[in-house]
Amino acid sequence: MIFTHWSFWVFFLAVLAGFSALQKRMQLRNIWLFVVSLFFYYKCGGYYFFLLIFSTIVDYFIGWGIYNSTTPNKRKFLVGLSVFVNLFVLSYFKYAYFYTDLFNTILGTDIKVVNYLALGMNEIANTSLDIYTIILPVGISFYTFQTISYSIDIYRYKVKPVKNILDFGFYVSFFPQLVAGPIVRAAEFVPQIYRKFKLSAYEFGYATFLILNGLVKKIVISDYISVNFVDRVFEQPLLYSGFENLMAVYGYGIQIYCDFSGYTNIAIGVALLLGFRLPVNFRSPYKATSITDFWRRWHISLSSWLKDYLYIPLGGNRRGTVRTYTNLMITMILGGLWHGANMRFIIWGAIHGLALAFDKFIKSVTNFRFSGQWGRALSIFITFHIVSFAWIFFRAQSTEVVGNMLQQIGTDWQWGQTFEYLAGYKWIFLLMLVGFVFHWLPSRVKESYIRWYIVVPWYLKIPIIVIVVFFIFQIQSADIQPFIYFQF
Repeated sequence: MIFTHWSFWVFFLAVLAGFSALQKRMQLRNIWLFVVSLFFYYKCGGYYFFLLIFSTIVDYFIGWGIYNSTTPNKRKFLVGLSVFVNLFVLSYFKYAYFYTDLFNTILGTDIKVVNYLALGMNEIANTSLDIYTIILPVGISFYTFQTISYSIDIYRYKVKPVKNILDFGFYVSFFPQLVAGPIVRAAEFVPQIYRKFKLSAYEFGYATFLILNGLVKKIVISDYISVNFVDRVFEQPLLYSGFENLMAVYGYGIQIYCDFSGYTNIAIGVALLLGFRLPVNFRSPYKATSITDFWRRWHISLSSWLKDYLYIPLGGNRRGTVRTYTNLMITMILGGLWHGANMRFIIWGAIHGLALAFDKFIKSVTNFRFSGQWGRALSIFITFHIVSFAWIFFRAQSTEVVGNMLQQIGTDWQWGQTFEYLAGYKWIFLLMLVGFVFHWLPSRVKESYIRWYIVVPWYLKIPIIVIVVFFIFQIQSADIQPFIYFQF
């Protein structure tokens, strides 16, 4: 059940059919979408479906407990309980191996990880699931952050609890953004649950554009570059020259952007066809003129979540310069750990934390800015290469691979074969170039062709859709490539 597989679109047509029949009866409409969202997650996550149910029940009742509590201590206890339960479940499935290996290394023990959910399923349902393997439940990082933000926002008096548990379950499990975001705040989404369905012709055109755009990004650019070039170089960097390694780093930059923003575009488009507006998650991040600007443009729902629920509660920039830099480092390192319990992600987060601190330091001390068109281009160039350097740690399977790639890039360029590489990888490099060119197009140019598509007559729009879909599935790789952020 993945956006790039035909089975999802058959599923979505069935969802639309039921939605069309029920959309005027709001409560039945919401129940229908809740039920199909649970089915979607069951097909994606198997028996981990019960974790989603558990999180829904726990945070629904804790939310009402916080809202009805009149004593500050009880409110603090309940919001703390919500954070503890959610993070405990997330940590168990995401970091159990990390904690166990660390414990065994320090104490010299030989404790093995046990999947107690699988053990319970074996006892209850007489199944034969492997109890010594823990697979990360798909989407757990995203819906966990959603439920935590719900409890905290009730505690902060920013939102009121939803009317019933079915509506809360719908908010938590809404299928377009369930497994890879964007992370949706209750204040943004819950009010939409109680609104009548409304979709203008303009919004319908925009939704179909987003879906087509997302499919092109994912299948035509991201998957093709990944399968035919990037994965191979990152697997064995010593087999490739420094030039090829550097191009693989650039390739991964456009691959992960097209992969993740492609998913987000499809999610926003699908949700919009159902009458729900999800927040923008990307704003041309490689146009950023600083690392601070980059995090205003990249994975916006996560960066704003970390700012509101981690950086600001730590003190933000209100407690002096040293504390501000410390808070930035803590926030970004924990943001790296959110992606996985691995030193590579910690280093990736630390690089961004250091770059954010340095950016803030330079601006506070010198108030220096690159000015003019060339100054802006230089700022973008520097920022892009800091981000690209950090991507090496994010993508490589080990720090050894990182070292090998940097070694090749620094020493083994084989200049005499450059034209051979360009000829041999011409289609790969052309796709990379196309991806970056469209990414760096001025916003007014992008808006103009989006508007053209939206307002074009139906007798032209339908052939465009058919031709694009046909082209997409002609170029699709033999094996379906999962979205990168499914693993987080």
